[in-house]
Amino acid sequence: MVVNLALFTAFALHHSVFARTRIKTIVTAHIPPGLERAAYTWVASALFLLVCWAWQPVPGALYVLHSPWSWLGYSAQAIGVILTFLGSRALDVLDLAGVRHVLRARGDGAGPVRVELQTTGVYGLVRHPLYFGWVLLVFGAPDMTATRFTFAVVSTIYLAVAIPFEERGLDDTFGPDYARYRTQVRWRMLPGIY
Repeated sequence: MVVNLALFTAFALHHSVFARTRIKTIVTAHIPPGLERAAYTWVASALFLLVCWAWQPVPGALYVLHSPWSWLGYSAQAIGVILTFLGSRALDVLDLAGVRHVLRARGDGAGPVRVELQTTGVYGLVRHPLYFGWVLLVFGAPDMTATRFTFAVVSTIYLAVAIPFEERGLDDTFGPDYARYRTQVRWRMLPGIY
């Protein structure tokens, strides 16, 4: 458990700290601004893969759903993947991955990166549908081992803790529009719960 928490903490620290504006300013002093988002995404992805690869087994199992009940778990996971896809598509996958920034820096894209507040579609269900999709994906496993459960709990707690920090940045970026959106879409990550 200690190794698993240390692994996830390394990922979480990079993922959260390097997303802050002040740190981005420091990073862009050392690499071209057009590469900052791509570098952030690649390092975060590499760290996440390292976490998954090095995650230590935790003995035990919570439950195993057999057919036909296992399809409930698979359905929850499929809905999680669909929510993630729809939420990412609404935000522009190339922008999320930093590719759009690199293209613009090279002169292959038109104009500066435009940030728009998404409030419709899956963003009308919860303010962070990618996180909701993640929760469905990790907790939907029909064969819930203690290892999977630990990963699901740790990663979900990280997301829940990160949301208020992320929303401060969204407040700074979108101002009254985001405040209005928060009153329209009450739930941050889990409908009816949080």
